[in-house]
Amino acid sequence: MENKWNLFEKFLITENQTLSIEDFATNSVLIIILCWILGLTYQKVARSLSNKKDFANNFMVLAFTTMLIISIVKSSLALSLGLVGALSIVRFRAAIKEPEELAFLFFSISIGLGLGANQIAIVLVAFVIFMVILWGRFFFQKKDQSQNLFITVNSSKDKIEIGELNTIMSNHFKKHQLRRFDEQEEVTELAFIADVKSSAELESFRKDIVSTYPNTNISFLDSKAY
Repeated sequence: MENKWNLFEKFLITENQTLSIEDFATNSVLIIILCWILGLTYQKVARSLSNKKDFANNFMVLAFTTMLIISIVKSSLALSLGLVGALSIVRFRAAIKEPEELAFLFFSISIGLGLGANQIAIVLVAFVIFMVILWGRFFFQKKDQSQNLFITVNSSKDKIEIGELNTIMSNHFKKHQLRRFDEQEEVTELAFIADVKSSAELESFRKDIVSTYPNTNISFLDSKAY
């Protein structure tokens, strides 16, 4: 039993694979090209409202760092186990506001993982398929301009009737739902969430509310801001 344990310890220490400088250089060039194309594609087809150019600049750094880590740790089981231990005590906090951003970051990591493992053919095929999906969605999928908004109506002078206000909402928005109703001695406030198709709908709704309740305050808030 002791001899087997000694052999295992020796395996952990001496088991290494030579890292090819030529392969690493080739993979580095591929990462530069693929991430450059990925960044341009993201800036063009992404629906995120954040600064696309600044965010796209992270793809190359992220993919290259991933490839470097995989290239190093794959040569030694001991290094692989050490990486697991190191990552278990490191926590990353990234301000990811859109799911689409997370998808592109994961794909950048996948490029680094694949090239770090020298799976060039798989990475290139996956990259082509990913580009076809993105550009196909960009050209052929109908863009949905709808937006979920919180609409708050409050008044300190007019008595707002729930039924009447709900009828006004139905006349302007296909989907809406009452989320909050507060009635105090001087102030009545109702909050709805509505599926808004265009700014024209909001303007029409605003005019209808003002004509019905002249002393009413109205606020619109994107549901993502909550």
